[in-house]
Amino acid sequence: MLIEFRVENHRSLRDEQVLSLEPAAADEDRGPLPVAALYGANGSGKSNVLAALHFMREAVVDSARTWVPGGPIPRDPFAWGPRRAEPSFFEVALLLEGVRYQYGFTATDAIIAEEWLHAWPRGKKQIWFERDGDAFKFGEHLKGRNADIEGMTRPNALFLSVAAQFRHEQILPVFGWFAAQKVASSPIWRRPPLYAFAELFYPFMPKSGFGDEGVRQMVDEAGETEISARDWPREPFRSLFLGADLGIVDARVEKYAGLEPGALRRSRILLRHESSEQDAWLPLEQESGGTQVMFRLASWVAWAIERGTLLAVDELESGLHPALARRIVALFRDPATNPRNAQLIFTTHDANLLGNVPGEPALAREHIWLTEKDGEGTTRLYPLTDFKPRKDENLERGYLLGRYGAVPFLGAYTSVEE
Repeated sequence: MLIEFRVENHRSLRDEQVLSLEPAAADEDRGPLPVAALYGANGSGKSNVLAALHFMREAVVDSARTWVPGGPIPRDPFAWGPRRAEPSFFEVALLLEGVRYQYGFTATDAIIAEEWLHAWPRGKKQIWFERDGDAFKFGEHLKGRNADIEGMTRPNALFLSVAAQFRHEQILPVFGWFAAQKVASSPIWRRPPLYAFAELFYPFMPKSGFGDEGVRQMVDEAGETEISARDWPREPFRSLFLGADLGIVDARVEKYAGLEPGALRRSRILLRHESSEQDAWLPLEQESGGTQVMFRLASWVAWAIERGTLLAVDELESGLHPALARRIVALFRDPATNPRNAQLIFTTHDANLLGNVPGEPALAREHIWLTEKDGEGTTRLYPLTDFKPRKDENLERGYLLGRYGAVPFLGAYTSVEE
């Protein structure tokens, strides 16, 4: 689980910013929070927090495999002033199987300038490795082929990324946390074409629908050693997507030939509509924009909850009814539906989540973070709890009135003639 994320010199995050999922001091035994919601005006930088998390994930997963040797590091520092040439900084604190880890790195356009991994097994700090340019220092508690892996680590690649390629057993849990993340750092409605999404989703989608027969067929085709019925998170997905009152009662995936001559066969997802006709199936790309968004989001939510990993989504509410956004948040907050401690970080403008409807608010005060941009174009990220809101305070009203900042200041409208 993510405890804390720190970033500096990435896009509008010029100065160091901290996103913490540690609970309030009185409830510290709960472990990291399952949800963090980022509110702010358009252009305030809340999406850049997710973009920074996405870049860190990509660096860990891909720097050893796909970054060009000797090529530039694809970072995105603050765009003007002296910070443009200074290193960017990324760090996470994690809790994995009861052990706390602290991993981070700094990077310029050309090299990984620093990298470090510390661990706290049984509550005592251990320095596993520290890197300063090409110089590495390994702690006595990090076993394995450290020197060999050091020799294969390029200046523009992370040691953690290289070590994972050689299956360094101690380091794999930290690498695995990054690899399992799903970070949608741009709104879901801007994602790739749906046929590409189907290709990625094909191994986990029943060919005959969600029934037991469909899952058995999937297992028979793939082989028990490659996939099992448990690998398909069908219950969370079915509960969220088919229960969203979209008029859809089933889904399946099939291979088909493209319309153009000589086209390769590829996958597509079909949805069955509520109808007395047995052939009431439509390709997902012919469904409404809201249905497509809900399908993607339900797939990612199911994946995260089933595997207990992190899901980060930009503009969670885009294309969704407010009740569906509330339901997604509730899935992560409820231990009964989130037994593996998956986490959700999202940006939003949906003030309904702050508690204007009857009953328990979708978000508690400690889940809410705010972003503001100053006159220099830099983003400040801060928690709502800085304002110490009263227990009975109307958070939605306070936010919309600008009591906590993070809202746009709208000038007077001027007509074209004026």
